[in-house]
Order: sequence, then structure tokens, then C-alpha cells
Amino acid sequence: MNISTAYIAASTNRFSGASDVTPEGTVIFGSSNLIGIWDIGNDDRGISMTIPGHNGAITCVRVIGSHSFVSADDKGEARIWKKTESTTQACSKNIWTSFANFSAHKQAISALAVSDDWLATGSSDATVKLWKLPQDGTAVENLQTISLSGRYPLALAFARLPQSNSLVLAIGGTDKNIQLWTRSETTFVQSAVLGGHEDWVRGLAFCPPEAEGPLILASGSQDATIRLWNIEIYKKEMISRPQEGLSDDLLDAFEESLGDFGIADEGGRQISLKRHILSVKSNQEHFIFSVTFDALLVGHEAGVTSVSWRPSNSNQSTPTLLSTSTDSSLILWSPATILTDPENRTKSSTIWINRQRYGDIGGQRLGGFVGGVWRLDGNEVLAWGWSGGWRRWRRKPSATNDDEVWEEGGAIGGHRGPVKSVDWSSTGTFLISSGIDQTTRIHGAIPQVNGPATWYELGRPQVHGYDILGSVFLKELKIASIADEKVLRIFEAPRRFVDLMEILHVSQFSENEKNRPMGASVPPLGLSNKADADGAVTVAAPEFRRPFEGELASVTLWPEVEKVFGHGYESIALATSSSRQYIASACKALSPEHAVVRIHDTTTYQPVGEPLTGHSLTVTQIAFSPDDQLILTVSRDRSWRLYQKAEGGGYIPMVHESKPHGRIIWDCAWALEGDIFATASRDKTVKIWGQSNRNNWPCVATLKTEESATAVNFTAFDSRLKRYLAVGLENGKILFYSSSKLEPIWTLGMTHSGHVGQINCLRWRPGSGEQFREIASCSEDGTLKISIVQIV
Repeated sequence: MNISTAYIAASTNRFSGASDVTPEGTVIFGSSNLIGIWDIGNDDRGISMTIPGHNGAITCVRVIGSHSFVSADDKGEARIWKKTESTTQACSKNIWTSFANFSAHKQAISALAVSDDWLATGSSDATVKLWKLPQDGTAVENLQTISLSGRYPLALAFARLPQSNSLVLAIGGTDKNIQLWTRSETTFVQSAVLGGHEDWVRGLAFCPPEAEGPLILASGSQDATIRLWNIEIYKKEMISRPQEGLSDDLLDAFEESLGDFGIADEGGRQISLKRHILSVKSNQEHFIFSVTFDALLVGHEAGVTSVSWRPSNSNQSTPTLLSTSTDSSLILWSPATILTDPENRTKSSTIWINRQRYGDIGGQRLGGFVGGVWRLDGNEVLAWGWSGGWRRWRRKPSATNDDEVWEEGGAIGGHRGPVKSVDWSSTGTFLISSGIDQTTRIHGAIPQVNGPATWYELGRPQVHGYDILGSVFLKELKIASIADEKVLRIFEAPRRFVDLMEILHVSQFSENEKNRPMGASVPPLGLSNKADADGAVTVAAPEFRRPFEGELASVTLWPEVEKVFGHGYESIALATSSSRQYIASACKALSPEHAVVRIHDTTTYQPVGEPLTGHSLTVTQIAFSPDDQLILTVSRDRSWRLYQKAEGGGYIPMVHESKPHGRIIWDCAWALEGDIFATASRDKTVKIWGQSNRNNWPCVATLKTEESATAVNFTAFDSRLKRYLAVGLENGKILFYSSSKLEPIWTLGMTHSGHVGQINCLRWRPGSGEQFREIASCSEDGTLKISIVQIV
């Protein structure tokens, strides 16, 4: 057996430093405890791999070079990774391995900065530590610890001072000021404190100087402003040189517009033109630099989360600054020259203007953008939002330097938090996933001109107000979902989704299927998606391409067509029959009264028979037999029960096993032939049960696992009369067992470390071939994966 990855859906962590880009354009980001690698090419196939290693959520990633990067987490641990090439008989691929890891701080690391062989780490323990990066197997060495007197560092940045080889470190954080530390011989000393911001400083970035120009420091703050500071060689003639450009009267008027002088307690915002002096000794030389406030960039309506300069190796001579904000916008800033004296055209001044603005009008997206980065010599801008999804803009090749034209392209995304369930449509065309980020998502494969079909997220049928715990397909265009509420909700696809799937050649539908509402929307303060006949939306819906992140969250909702009630507590389990005629659900329970399974007809949504009783605690999973004649249930009470179909309708108790496992039973599944079923338990066993006579289902095999078994799923017999069982474990591993019809002994064929958190659900794709079978898995680590298992 061999396994490869066809699709990965993962979100990016809510930290402004959680992503960086290599010189070749590969995006490296933190997703929960995993490192994600997004290798963007001409044929963008999404996330190529996830790398385990960290025990905590990753807060910072910084690229050191083409073949190495450093990452840090909220446990205070930092790791340095290197890329190596692994060559096998089949192919060669790049593998990232951790060659150094060290406990940098006792609390969460909040900021990273790298320069040559220097590494700076800032932590919520109110310190910044300076490290020497390892060379040729040497250990990471701590050279200095800077105490911030109880204030937390939120942003760090390194740079070389102009016309010298001396390093300067900028520190921004919760004290609203920016500290400049310069390297004097072997240690860093504090040289200046730059004031002006009125809230936390969230982002810092240096723009390397051109020729003899100044070094520019950009600082972004939660006060919604960006400040630019010039650092240059101090020259005495600069003091006596008459100031050109904007007059003092103009500056005075601008200062008064920002706030009255002397009203400090009222938040008066006064522009300070104070000159700071830096004195640096290096290699028997003595340098003096000046730091002056240069510009105040006002354009964002809410806090600035990150700032980043266009790469210096780009063909753009004009410096361009990218800023992201919680107002759901990105802005590109660059300087423009204006004439200050119409009669004397030699007199001019430079002002910074808003060149481009992307994102959502009005800032309606919760949380806005968390961070942004440049890619491909400044010809691409990428940013990720509060929900963990990315947006991407490309500069058109025909655009001139003065008049750039940008267009949005496809990006990646995933559930923000644990993914609780996955389910295939009956044809295997669509995959639906649901998670505690309160969304359900539809995934599908779009055929490509060159190469195999590529998987993407194609819709977000439900964006809810409760954590969604399960979703299943009732038909190709109808789904049911349960959340942390007492209601079971039914949704049908809108006309917009049907038309787009046909245009993208994902699937084809009959004309009868197209008589449906155009779209759906959620009314203010509502939880139910209401159908829109004309599909009126605030964002234009895509007609000839897949939807991007901003559209997925707004124009891909499905109308809710029915609510099903009956349970007394929050729903916990959901299953549909093989014929899709029935749907069964269970809720949280502490007594036999509520530990029941309710069955409803999927046409009328009326109850079918009486609720299925017998369990004493929460029913954790439900499974219909392939012919729908039997229903299997497992529970927290460590028992399983079988119910058989009654002649008058409904289901009645048939047989049960009171204590087949020593701990809670997490999952159960029928073999597609209906002759056996499996139960998976926290007691680290999976048991296979087979029918000996009508009312007797003894245990025919016990599979022992290294950790708690949390998910199981079967394939059908292939042409060699072999079938396969996938078992998901609490540690994220997936075990693949095989058994023959002639010799029903289960043997372990392969162990796959696909996730780092508990496997919540496994589903083999219906209709996949015999040699290459596809399986969908979802986990507590927040990732959803489709893996291709090659049967050898």
C-alpha cells in the first residue's frame, strides 16, 4: 500500500506573523499545530503538505532563506527547518525536516525577526531574546535578553543602518512606543524610543535604503494609523538647511485638525517632529544617525494588523507599503510628488497616497485581515483573514509602474478549528464537511486542461450561529446538518450553485433540477438561510470561475427548506440511510429518556415509527445497514444495539451487546455487503462483529491499536475478493487493514500519520477505482484531507 495526498483544506492561525514567503514564492504558514506549505504554481493545486512537529499553536513563521525557515508556537518553543530532496523510484520531492528546536521562552512567542545569523524572539513573558542561528550542527546560542518591564512585544524587525554594517532592532508592543536597539560591538543597546501611536503597535517593517537614501521604518498600530520614520546618517548641515516643501502654516493646520494641543487626557493627537540621535560604534568606527518622523498614513477605519514593504529586488523603483487591517481592507501606499509652488516648478514635496485598496467595502467581514505578504517580486499580494482563509491579488503584466492594475485570483482556506464530520454525495462528486467554526463547506474536483482534476472549496451552504457537529447528503443537491442546538436543518442548493457546477464541468443536472431559487441570505439577527428568488447579493457572484474566499462567505449560501424538531437537548449524531429515504439523529443525554434515536422521512420530514430506546447515555454514532433493514447504534454507555425494520413501519429492537468495550464507543460502521460491522472504542480496540444466526452477532475479530480508536469505515470487496477497513486514532494516525472473503483475517497493511489531532471521521469515496481508492479524513487539528490509497 502507498498513500498520497490529493487535497488539503486548512486555515491559517490568527496571528499577524503566522506566515511568510520564500524567495521562490512558496507560502509557509501555521495552521493549528501544523506547518502548511502552499506551493503556488501556474496550476495552483492548493496546499501541498502539512508538517507536524509543534505541540502548540504556531504563532510566527519567518523565512531564513530558500531552504530554511524558523517557526514558533504558543508554548514558547521555536524550531528551525531545512529543506532536503527525497528521491524514490517513483519521483523526487522536497521534504522539510526540523534540524534544531529549542525552548526559547516559558510563555507564548508573539514575534520573530531574522537577519543573517541573528534571530530575535519576543514573548508574552515581556522579554525579547537574541539568538545566534546554528551553523553546521552547532546549537542555538542565546546572546542577550531584553526586558520590556511588563510590556508585551507584538512586532520585531531587523535592518542594517544606512551606509554601515551595523544592525538595528525595532521593537513594538503594548506600550504604544517603538524601541530602537542598535548593536554596539557584541551587544544591543537601547538607542531611541519613538512615540506617537495611541494604541498597541502591531506591525513593523524596514524598507532598505536606495544608494544614499534613508532607511524607512513603517509602524502600524491599533489606532488605525501607520507612521513612517526616516533613519539616515546625521549631517550638521541638515539642521541649518531651510525646510522646503509644506509650509509651517500647513503643518499647524494639520496638527490642529488631529486634536487640540495640551488636551492629553482627551486623546489629542499631536505630530511630533522631534529628531532622535543614534550613536553606534562598530569596527573602530563611530556613526551618528538621526531618526525623524516622516509621514502619517491615515486611511484604515480600524486597527492595522500588519505592514510589509514590496521586495527590494522587484523592478519597482518606487517604495510601496502593504498594510492590512481589521476593517477588512488592504491598502498599497506609495509616495507621489506634488508641486508646492506653482510659479517655481523646482519646489516640490513628497506625500504618501493610497494607490490601491482591496478587500470588502464597509468592513463587514468579522475580524478583517490578520496579516499580509508580498510574493513574486512584488507582483502578487496575499492576505489571510480572521476565519483563516486567504485572498490573493495579481498585478496584470500590461500594467505600467504609474498605473498598476490588479485582479483577484484563487487562494486557499479551510475550517477554523476542529472539523467534526465529512460525507460524500452518493456519486462521490461532492464532499461536505462541517466544523465548530460554525460552517458547512462543499468541496469538489474541477477538471483541468492539463493534468488531473483539482479539488477546491466550491460553496459554503451554511454559516451558522452554533458549532456544527454533523452534515450528510440526502440527495446530490440536498443536505441535512446538526449543530449545538435541538434542531435538524435541511438545505437545498440554489440555482446559482447548479449553474456554476455545470459551467465548471464538475457535474451535470437535468432541467427539472434547475427550477429553484437563485440564492440565499441570512436576515439580520437570524439563523435560517432565506431563499432569494432574484439572488440579490452585496458581492457579485462568480459566473465562470470557482468562488474565492470573499464570495464563499457571502454568496454561496443554500436556502433552508425545513426544520426538524423532537430532541430535548443539543444534537450530537446524524446519519442517513443507504437509500437516502430516512434520516436518524440523536442528542446529548444523561438519562435513558433522552438517549433515543429519532428517525424521520426525508420526503415528508415526519417521524418514522417510535424513537429507538435502550441506551442509557448519549448515542455517539448511528449507522444504517446497506439494505436499510437494520440500524446500528453505539453509545457512551459502552454498548451497541441493533434495530430491525418492522412490517408496519419504523424500527424495533433486535439484539444488543451490553458491555462489548471497556470504555466509550466512538464510532461504528457497516461493511458494504452487510455481513459484518465494526465498533471503535476509547479502550484502544476495534471489534468486528459478524452474524451467526438471525439474532446473534458475535465478535469475530479484535484489532488492538496504540491509541483510542475514534473512527472506522469499510470499502466493498474488489475483484480480488479483498476489502479494506480504515481506522482513525486519537493521535491522528490512520490504520489500513485488509481482509479476504476466502480467509477473513484482518491484517494491518499500512499506518499513515495524516493528522496530529484526533480523527473525527473517515469516509471512503464511492465509485473510486480498485487500484487507487480515495478516502476523506477530518481531525481535531482543523484539517480536512482527501488521500489516495494505492492498492499494490
